[in-house]
Amino acid sequence: MRLTNTLTGKAEEFRPLEEKKVRMYVCGITPYDETHLGHGRSYVFFDSLRRFLEFSGYEVRYVQNFTDIDDKIISKSREEKITPKEVADKYIGSYRDVIRKLGIRDPDFSPRVTDHIPEIIEGVRLLMEKGFAYRISDGIYYDIGKFPGYGKLSGKTLEDLIEGARIEPNPEKLHPGDFALWKFAGPQDTGWDFSLGRGRPGWHIECSVMSRKYLGDTMDIHGGGQDLIFPHHENEIAQSEALTGRPLANYWLHNGFLVINKEKMSKSLKNFFNLKDLFAEGFSPRGMRFFLLKEHWRRPLDFTIEKLREAELKMQDTAEKIGEIRKISKAAPLSVSPVSGEILNDIRNEFTAALEDDFNTPKAFAQFFRLVSFIEGKLYQDVAAVSRGSMLISEMDSILGLLDLEGMEKKQALPEEEIERLVRERGEAKTRKDFKRADEIRNQLKDKGILLEDTPAGTRWKLI
Repeated sequence: MRLTNTLTGKAEEFRPLEEKKVRMYVCGITPYDETHLGHGRSYVFFDSLRRFLEFSGYEVRYVQNFTDIDDKIISKSREEKITPKEVADKYIGSYRDVIRKLGIRDPDFSPRVTDHIPEIIEGVRLLMEKGFAYRISDGIYYDIGKFPGYGKLSGKTLEDLIEGARIEPNPEKLHPGDFALWKFAGPQDTGWDFSLGRGRPGWHIECSVMSRKYLGDTMDIHGGGQDLIFPHHENEIAQSEALTGRPLANYWLHNGFLVINKEKMSKSLKNFFNLKDLFAEGFSPRGMRFFLLKEHWRRPLDFTIEKLREAELKMQDTAEKIGEIRKISKAAPLSVSPVSGEILNDIRNEFTAALEDDFNTPKAFAQFFRLVSFIEGKLYQDVAAVSRGSMLISEMDSILGLLDLEGMEKKQALPEEEIERLVRERGEAKTRKDFKRADEIRNQLKDKGILLEDTPAGTRWKLI
């Protein structure tokens, strides 16, 4: 497997620190507002990558944090007249609801900053002891001039920082790019006691401390959106490697921006979409997940409502076809003809090769839809190929996470035998021209989520 590493700018062969074990950390949300589409893109990608690693035989230890104390959370708490903890709890709950709808599995660990204050304080203290941090009137800062490798992830130099970086001015700082490890707080403000001054963590220190606690000094994969390359991940490297003397991560993965009509999604531009609202408008998790995965993870993903509707229709049509495939495949024999077997093997190999090549989901989806079309052409003709193909669909979907195949079956409100009996009864009613009874049966099944289609080959049914 090859993955493009932001640190080197190259697609590199993936070799974990331990054989068949992967340690992966993905930066989580700051829960002060509803989870947006950009979050969805990032977490759907890393969820699918995790699924593929597990499919490939790796044991994955996946960590994703919550930054549950932050200036934005404190501001929202004042606005809503509730505590910062209540703000964080509210939006973490909303996040979990929408993210699980997208089929994203929970991390192995979801550490919260406020549960790790003692470890963070110890990290700050050690950085001061090692000479990488200093105290000024409003907090304790990291001295980027003491870390020779600063800028290696983003490609920024100290001169770049002075000229163009978005940095809060502070005449007390040794360098404009120095960043807060610990922000001092007044007695009435949110904060924790620390011998060097009561306060709360800066943004970056939390991930350095928590990733080390759960994954060790060096992890295999550290990920997030491209907006985190600088300053967040650059600062994480400076902190962590100053503390341990070891690389923080061997592979840095950053997914591309989500753009709205060619512009980066931003609240200031009023082109902001959150997942909760999109679900409320009737878009399905299946269509949403497909839309978020269909472009290569490193490229920008351009969102419009029209493009989301197209993805929705594509997945609705595909799900209906797969529902029909699964019905036909249940009693199929195991042996497959050499020709069909060769085609199915080729599809599987091409699908896997696409994902091994920098997790190329556009090419993987091409094989997924090729498989569905091939099997659809074999319905009622080659049940063995249909059966084998149905198993392959399930295998692919264990990675893509598009189709809740068990859910599709559970949606069926009547036993299959009862459906078939009613279809036969309706056919008999039509034969004797009792169209009233035929319509009653059609409507009865429709109310149960089952749609009848009259074709030259007979009446078929599918879930709706």
